[in-house]
Amino acid sequence: MEYIFTPWRYRYVSTVDEREGCIFCDRPAAGDDRENLIVTRGERCFAMLNLYPYSTGHLMIAPYEHTGTVETLDRDTLADMMQMAQRCMAAIREAFSPEGFNLGLNIARVAGAGIVEHVHMHVVPRWKGDSNFMPVCAETRVLPLALEQVREALWERLDR
Repeated sequence: MEYIFTPWRYRYVSTVDEREGCIFCDRPAAGDDRENLIVTRGERCFAMLNLYPYSTGHLMIAPYEHTGTVETLDRDTLADMMQMAQRCMAAIREAFSPEGFNLGLNIARVAGAGIVEHVHMHVVPRWKGDSNFMPVCAETRVLPLALEQVREALWERLDR
């Protein structure tokens, strides 16, 4: 069995309880989608870039409803999340040409959720060889574009 260590996440997950409010409630309510890195909105969900991306284009899809698990979401909200995932994947493919994707939901702290009180789906574009020695040896991720550039590229493709 191989192990992948992610020491750069410790600073983020160890301060989770110190954060005030909920980013998945506060950011869409703020009204400034560009500043809050929101790339698209739907009737029941929205997509925003991850401030701590695993790769270029890593975004999260969250329902507007504040809940910690998918079990409490209605069918229409679940369908909206998956349809938004399809749209976001298509936009990411067009903008950045990834070779694959990871889609995932982490429900509860023991499952890896950094924000446990508001369920969200990660959409992570992947390229062959995109995991290298930098995160482990230097606690550094090498990303070729700034978040603002990624947001603009996806927003242009999602908000046509």
